Amino acid sequence: MESDSTRYSFAELLSNIVDNRGKTCPIEESGLPLIATNCVKNDTLFPSFEKVRYVNQETYETWFRGHPEPDDIVFVCKGSPGNVCWTPNPVNFCIAQDMVAIRANEEIIDPKFLFALLRDRATQNQILNMHVGTMIPHFKKGDFKNLYFDIPNDKSFQKSVGDIYFKFCEKIELNRKMNETLEAMAQALFKSWFVDFDPVIDNALAAGNEIPEVFAERAEQRKQLKSQRGTDKAKNNRSEANEINQLFPDEFEYTEQMGWIPLGWEISDAGIEYNTVGGATPSTKNSEFWEDGDINWTTPKDLSGISSKILLDTDRKITEMGLSKISSGLLPADTVLMSSRAPVGYLALAKVPVAINQGYIALKCEKTLSPEYAIQWAYSIMDEIKQRAGGTTFAEISKKSFREINVLVPNDESLEKYSHSVKYIY
Repeated sequence: MESDSTRYSFAELLSNIVDNRGKTCPIEESGLPLIATNCVKNDTLFPSFEKVRYVNQETYETWFRGHPEPDDIVFVCKGSPGNVCWTPNPVNFCIAQDMVAIRANEEIIDPKFLFALLRDRATQNQILNMHVGTMIPHFKKGDFKNLYFDIPNDKSFQKSVGDIYFKFCEKIELNRKMNETLEAMAQALFKSWFVDFDPVIDNALAAGNEIPEVFAERAEQRKQLKSQRGTDKAKNNRSEANEINQLFPDEFEYTEQMGWIPLGWEISDAGIEYNTVGGATPSTKNSEFWEDGDINWTTPKDLSGISSKILLDTDRKITEMGLSKISSGLLPADTVLMSSRAPVGYLALAKVPVAINQGYIALKCEKTLSPEYAIQWAYSIMDEIKQRAGGTTFAEISKKSFREINVLVPNDESLEKYSHSVKYIY
C-alpha cells in the first residue's frame, strides 16, 4: 500500500533560495526599503517596516544576488532563526543578510502549506534545537538538508490546509491593523490631554488667562482649529469638547520639577504612584518548577513578538512550586510590564495573571493612576527611561532609578474620563 506521506528534507522542498547573507549593501536615506531580521516575525503575515534602511535603484538592480518574488517565504537564519513571513504582491522591499527568501518546490509541496508547516510549533522547536551559536542563534542554510518533514502525498489536502491557514493569517493581520489604530487613538488622546494639555489651553484661551510661552505655538494652533469649526458635525464635536474641557483647569502653574503644569495637578514619583516589582527565573534544571506547569511566566522575549501592547499568553509556564521561588508572586491582570534590560522599553498590559522574570519592572496600579494611564505615561517618557539606564554589557534601568522618575498626577475627573474612554481598547 502506498504511504500517505513521504519524508523530505527542508532543502528538497525548495526550488530556489535567494541568499544575500554575509554582505552589507550600500544604503541611502530614501528609496526601496531594505528589511532586516527584526522585520520578520511569526505573528505578522507580511514583513513589517521597523527601523528599515533604504537602497537606491542602481543598488537594487546590480548589487544583490537575487530578490524575493511574490508568494516566496522570507526565512530568518540568524538572531531569531525560523521566523518566517509571506512575500506580498507586488514585492515592496528587498532583503538584507542573515535571512533568505525561499520558494516552494510545487511538485512536492503547496507554498501555503509550507508556510503553515514552518510556523508550526513542532517545526519551530526543531529549528530551535538545531541552531548554533551561544550569543546569537544561527540556523545555517547548509543545515536545511538536516531538517526533515513528513509531507502528505495528497496535494489537494495540502492546498486545503494551506488555504485555511492563510485565511486565518489574513484575518489576524486585519485585526492587528485595527488594534494598531485603536492603540494610536489611545496614545493620541493621552498626548493631547496629558502632554500637550490641549483642554487646559482651550480653557485658558476662553477665560482670557495667560498662556505660558512654552505653549504659545500650541495655543495658536488651537485658535486656528477653533476658527475652522463651522459644520453641524463640527458643532457636535465642539459640544463634546466643551463637556470634556470642563474636567480640566483653565490655568497653569510653574513647578521646579516639571516646568509648567495644569493648576491643581500634582507631581509625584513612580515609586509612590506605582507598586514596582521585579521577578526571577526559577532553576531551569529543576523539572518540578517547569514540567506540566500551567501558570503564565513571561520574559521580555514574549513582548518582542507581539504587535500590540497586550499580553494574553506566554511562551513558558511554571508550576506552583516554581512560582513559590519568585518573590513578586503571581501578578494580577492589568499589571503594566516594562522590559528593564536587553532591550529597555518593551511595554505591555498583561490581561492575564503572570509571573515575571528578572528582565522586567512591573507596575501594579493600586492607587490613583489607572493601568491605561500608566502604560501610556511610560511610553510618553521612554526617552527619559532609557537615559536613566546604565550598564556596560547591556543597558539596564534599576528599580531604584525608575522609582525616582517624576509622574504627573492629573485631577480625578480628567483621569477617570481618560481611563473610561480607552479601557475598551485594552
